[in-house]
Amino acid sequence: MDLALIGSTDTCKVMNVDGKTKILVVDDEEVVRLSHIRTLASIHCNVEVVRDGKEALRAMAQRPADVVLLDLRMPGMDGMAVLKAIKQTWPETEVVIITGYPSIETAKEAVRLGAYDYLAKPVGPDDVIYVANGAMTQKKWALHQDRTGQDEGIGSSTASSLKTSSFAY
Repeated sequence: MDLALIGSTDTCKVMNVDGKTKILVVDDEEVVRLSHIRTLASIHCNVEVVRDGKEALRAMAQRPADVVLLDLRMPGMDGMAVLKAIKQTWPETEVVIITGYPSIETAKEAVRLGAYDYLAKPVGPDDVIYVANGAMTQKKWALHQDRTGQDEGIGSSTASSLKTSSFAY
């Protein structure tokens, strides 16, 4: 697969010619950002990576993402504040929290604020692909329901059962 890296190592984009889904990765650790770029490139999507919350909101203002993979603990604006801002401004964007400091309290708060899922680091490539695909599927169903005004069998009961499915207690 041909990939084009655009930008610095702190904010770069990987673009697949045939990709349509935009995923924004927000993490202050470069190794995590680069790992997610490699992993997500395999599912034919556009990936943008940024290192903090302010950059994430700037990127969202320029071109909103379909899915955001968001770290909780970052310098400056923390992940919960970013989650809240994203869901208030871009409610159709699905946000997945991926944290190295998981707790039941932050998982509950993240879901209450509208996170699609909550994962504890370390996460493997298969976990990242699975949660990104699940979040995108949820967004497509939500948009379909908004357009048709109908629930065709995939609804809040399915979505709520998925929200914390990956969190290890």
